[in-house]
Amino acid sequence: YQRRVRGRGVMRSKQTNGKLNEKDTSKIVDSEVIYEFGGPAGVTLMMVFFPLLMYYFWICLEFYDGKLTYPSSVYDIVPFFQRLWHHILDKAAPNVYSTTIYIVFCLFEAALAYVMPGVIVKGLPLPSEGGKQLEYLCNGVYSFYTTLIVSFVLHYFNIWRLTEIVDNFGHIMTAAIFVGIAVSILTYVLTVFTPVFGKPHRMSGNVFYDIFMGAPLNPRIGKLDLKIWVEIRVPWIILFYVSLSAALKQYETYGVISTPLYFMCLAHLLYVNACMKGEECIPTTWDIFYEKWGFMLIFWNFAGVPFTYCIGSIYLLKLGPVEHSTPYTYICFAMLLVGYYIWDTANSQKNRFRMSLQGTYVPRKTFPQLPWGTLKNPTYIQTKQGSMLLTSGWWGICRKIHYTADLMMALSWGLICGFGSFLPYFYFIFFFFVLVHRVSRDMKRCAKKYGQDWKKYCQTVPWIFIPYVY
Repeated sequence: YQRRVRGRGVMRSKQTNGKLNEKDTSKIVDSEVIYEFGGPAGVTLMMVFFPLLMYYFWICLEFYDGKLTYPSSVYDIVPFFQRLWHHILDKAAPNVYSTTIYIVFCLFEAALAYVMPGVIVKGLPLPSEGGKQLEYLCNGVYSFYTTLIVSFVLHYFNIWRLTEIVDNFGHIMTAAIFVGIAVSILTYVLTVFTPVFGKPHRMSGNVFYDIFMGAPLNPRIGKLDLKIWVEIRVPWIILFYVSLSAALKQYETYGVISTPLYFMCLAHLLYVNACMKGEECIPTTWDIFYEKWGFMLIFWNFAGVPFTYCIGSIYLLKLGPVEHSTPYTYICFAMLLVGYYIWDTANSQKNRFRMSLQGTYVPRKTFPQLPWGTLKNPTYIQTKQGSMLLTSGWWGICRKIHYTADLMMALSWGLICGFGSFLPYFYFIFFFFVLVHRVSRDMKRCAKKYGQDWKKYCQTVPWIFIPYVY
């Protein structure tokens, strides 16, 4: 269900020889409002449903060994919801301690993002700003390593044990949910009624829809870009620390850390480190260039990502030390590492190609720099609008191969947990539908923007996810 709504104040584009140039086409695409996710009714439902779903999954993990709980009969419906409510009050009610932990962490990461040294790169030209390229301070590596050192000192000297994270998981999750909702609403109000984050961008006129999709495009506090901060510095670091906390708690309880929990720590460390070491590629991504800062990005990164993608780690902790057969374990590790290699190098190829075109590419030696991360003499299709569509490297094999690799990793996160519960597979299933939706949206916009050149590109690279399959 999609409905186009013309944004207010969108000017008629100039044409050259009857054809739109890249700048004009980008401005049209950037200004057009499209109702997605079922429009205002759909996004309102999602804003209510997501927090409730997070609580439900947590209750299943905490009190029912990862099994989905439901009313035993029609007469049990009211008592069922009463039980859920009491579970929340028991172990997830907001408190000062857990809220302080969460907020202090977020502010600490914001401070590091503001003051740590790093490279400065430029983003893509912004149609709404007349082609202006914003500068981004990319210091994720120094910030993450500093966080690791500080957390090690706190844990080792018993100043603050990392096991406190899983011991207070429900309460911290509640703090994250409240912060995500509050920041979403506050951002909307400040953007619409004050000039704090600049003028509202691509507004539909429906309050609920605009809160969900966002009002500002590039909100900043000084040199701190809020979208980069909340997308990279908050969710993935928390995700890693939840898994690390679960592993430490298992060792504290049983005197051993199971291979599956080692696996989860490795998986989440690879992911967060990739985000940090390749942060200079983030400013050219769709989320930063096009998506606005609203509930969709704010809530999901403050709360959704760190407290739902970690389900596998929490499940393994509750399950106790378990081991799979050696061949099965090797298959899981192979799927994770192959998926990671493709995902890391494919994203590097694409974003370094973009940056090279803009003259903003900065070679870096952050660890690990994988082979085939940078293409030499890449092939591409030159569009009439001036854009170049990459057709070599991984991008000559599939149009969205980085999504395939991401899904490989997501599936491995579930498989390493076994088959005793549906919950560890939620991330893979949810992520699959998210990516399918994003692909369909991208294809429509690209077809509209590039016209015949897009058809030529699709003929050159016919496969979307898997070569010779789809």
